[in-house]
Amino acid sequence: MRFLDASEDGFERAFERVVRDRRESDTSVARDVTTMLNEVRQRGDDALVEYTMRFDEHRLTDEADWRVDLATCEGAYAELDPELREALDLAAARIRAFHEGQLPADRDYTDEVGMRLGSRWRAVEAAGLYVPGGRAAYPSSLLMNAIPAKVAGVERLVVTTPTPKGEINSLVLAAAHIAGVDEIWRVGGAQAVGAMAYGTGRIAKVDVIAGPGNAWVAEAKRQLYGVVGIDMVAGPSEILVIADADNDPEWIAADLLSQAEHDPTSQSILITDDKGFARMVEDAVDLQLMNLPTAKTARTSWDTHGLIVMVDRIEDAVPLADRLAAEHVELAVADPQVLFDRLRHAGSVFLGRHTPEAVGDYLAGPNHVLPTGRRARFASGLSVLDFLKRTSFIAASESALAAIGPAAIRLAEAEGLPAHAKSVSLRLS
Repeated sequence: MRFLDASEDGFERAFERVVRDRRESDTSVARDVTTMLNEVRQRGDDALVEYTMRFDEHRLTDEADWRVDLATCEGAYAELDPELREALDLAAARIRAFHEGQLPADRDYTDEVGMRLGSRWRAVEAAGLYVPGGRAAYPSSLLMNAIPAKVAGVERLVVTTPTPKGEINSLVLAAAHIAGVDEIWRVGGAQAVGAMAYGTGRIAKVDVIAGPGNAWVAEAKRQLYGVVGIDMVAGPSEILVIADADNDPEWIAADLLSQAEHDPTSQSILITDDKGFARMVEDAVDLQLMNLPTAKTARTSWDTHGLIVMVDRIEDAVPLADRLAAEHVELAVADPQVLFDRLRHAGSVFLGRHTPEAVGDYLAGPNHVLPTGRRARFASGLSVLDFLKRTSFIAASESALAAIGPAAIRLAEAEGLPAHAKSVSLRLS
């Protein structure tokens, strides 16, 4: 873990290295993914069979090996511990309610010259969701991806998920039932993303692909953008906690570790204005790691990418936070709104001492699929809009075209496009 003091010489250079640090895929991953996608595009299901056996030790032979029956998902939901089932239902209800509020309105009006103008929103026909398996089998991610798609009105919702040695997470199946998923295919990795993008003999292509995954999955989505739409290219998870000395250091330490335990390349950063508090948080992290079941991953993340930054005043944290443009930003201060009003770049913000980032991961309501790798400077979290497309429309009456047509002709002629001008002028004459 690194410790930086904004008042010391060399801080700017050291902090800029943190901002520019890339914890994502390298060129070898890109080459591997290109090869895999070409194989899937050319050989379809045969390539999926080979890759699934190689990486997951799962043999795709009959229908049950390829696809999870939806009745199995319903059974997994029914067999859940009642308290866990209730928690999943609560999460789904809150996620659905929040995303229903994102549905945009169509626009249809007639302007001052009598021309009808507007736009309408329609859902894509089919969406594909990648759901990680193995170390990262998260039913919460399925809910966060599937529910916005269903709220948008997507007709066909496809899930691909790896099933190492044939094993599949029953919680993921239960979440699929709650969300109303239409198909679940037992394939994972870059090859699954390729199958959804190109289509194979068994898996029909989709229009948009969303969902988290490892470096190979992220790279596959990057390479396939344009063949299909994607939600975003997500990298390792990040949390930035801005906290003053009035916090419990145990709470802040737990918040930092909540992201460190995701992956060895995750990043946890604390910015504070009190050096004594900073040391107490550092000590609390070490103590909590001693009893954390995910300590191996979290320790590697904290030791390699963890950071504590000292500032003179807590307000000085805001420009640093904007440079980091972190996926998650906690404002654990007495009046978080003051800092929030000044903060420009963040994936999602958690206001106050009693709003840990973890509550947003599960059931607060807003989506937990968020931009990473400083992309919050220009990107937003997953929403209903990722599964919708807007079509504009124009209806010109004879009088409306007469009112604006001459200007269109002049512009077309100025651009050297006479056929454009003629298509208007013929109607005016």
